[in-house]
Amino acid sequence: MGRLRMTFLLYRAAVRGEMQYRLNFVMLLALGLVYQGSGIAFVWTVLRTFDTIAGWNFGELAFLYSLRLMAHAVWVVPFHQLVSMDTTIREGRFDRYLVRPLNPFLQIITSRFRMNVIGDVMAAVILFTIAVNLVDIDFSPLSVAYLVLAVVGGALAEGAAAVVVSSLSFRSVQTWAAGQLVDNIYLMFGSYPTRVFGGALTWGLTWVLPVAVVAYIPSSVLLDKTDSLHLSAPAAVAAPLIGVLWFGAAYQWWQVRMRGYQSVGA
Repeated sequence: MGRLRMTFLLYRAAVRGEMQYRLNFVMLLALGLVYQGSGIAFVWTVLRTFDTIAGWNFGELAFLYSLRLMAHAVWVVPFHQLVSMDTTIREGRFDRYLVRPLNPFLQIITSRFRMNVIGDVMAAVILFTIAVNLVDIDFSPLSVAYLVLAVVGGALAEGAAAVVVSSLSFRSVQTWAAGQLVDNIYLMFGSYPTRVFGGALTWGLTWVLPVAVVAYIPSSVLLDKTDSLHLSAPAAVAAPLIGVLWFGAAYQWWQVRMRGYQSVGA
């Protein structure tokens, strides 16, 4: 309980620090909204020419896209600072975290709050609200519970990739390109039915880098489209648990890599 309270206090301090710059806050908010909204605008433009993509109409694709964005928003709010891990190490700031009586991982993720992620959250909520009105989903208590599990599992799956990339900074120091590559894979491949990319890539996007478990597989379950999936219906229902396992493994790997860290000045 004490650790949760400490986390909350650190995040609050980070937010208050960023809120000192009001114009910057507004601009970053707009940036997040425009950047995330442009993706669904592209889908709408494509479907003006083609009625469906891999058997998914605009409403279903909007739901898939908004679910991925919801999962993205849930991970990016607490863990976005991991994308600057290499900068933290190059500037020697990570050494400070090692001498403080607090988990270094917790110190990193609460060191700053980037206000553009609020735009991501707003875009996710707006698009999801619109998308659920375009599809026929029976939001029973069981479906709602699965939806929550899917968002959390998807957030952990995407967040785990960021944790793994940030851990590379302990040896490689410069990992910006790797982070951008992984982020764009989740953005570009995670917003569409992965079956359009072929069997081999679909398998890789499920079991190697779990992109499909973020939104495609959970959306298929909620939209009752599991017949077209590359795995059984029970496995599809359990897919969000992959994110939980993936994140747990990624965090343990991060701790292992940290133990081999040497200061950039060493």
